[in-house]
Amino acid sequence: MKVKYFSDTDTAHVEFTDKAVHETKEISENVYIDLDGEGNIVNMTIEHAKDSAGLWEFSYQEMPRKTA
Repeated sequence: MKVKYFSDTDTAHVEFTDKAVHETKEISENVYIDLDGEGNIVNMTIEHAKDSAGLWEFSYQEMPRKTA
């Protein structure tokens, strides 16, 4: 997964896979997702990210798997 932030346009782009984009869907006025041919998410774009998504700080934490 790759996360890019473009400060000149206040846009965040999250890339989940490198598959080809088949379709883009508007989720809300500022959020778009790109889907592959099977309907799986490829990318997510958030416009006006600081205002609409509160993107002032970004952190990543991988949670351990639960074992039975």
